[in-house]
Amino acid sequence: MKHIGSIAAVALMLAVAPAASAKDGKTYAVVNPEAGVPVFAGDIADRPYRVIGEVKAGVRKATIFSKASSEAKIFRELWERAEKMGADAVINARYGNSHVTAVSWGKTNATGTAIKFTEPAPAQ
Repeated sequence: MKHIGSIAAVALMLAVAPAASAKDGKTYAVVNPEAGVPVFAGDIADRPYRVIGEVKAGVRKATIFSKASSEAKIFRELWERAEKMGADAVINARYGNSHVTAVSWGKTNATGTAIKFTEPAPAQ
């Protein structure tokens, strides 16, 4: 029963809040709850936007024994670069498998499209 109340509270907060708040305390126009930043594997269809440009990131493992990078970590790396470009979000985020390079025990390459919204969020 506690879980149902918690779920209802979270749903209410998402419906009422005009902007989403991420884990790091910053406020974004939209946010991917799994990653905590506004990076999405798909497109955003409910708001018009303009494309700023392509975003690329490479996430490396510290040692050969380190785990492969999580999707959340990869999305945070993409967001760091997109935020510097002045983006509101990243769409169509993609990444491949980790591979060994000459300077890394494992690197995961990622790309996405940085966008800037042209209109405010629709009223809820």
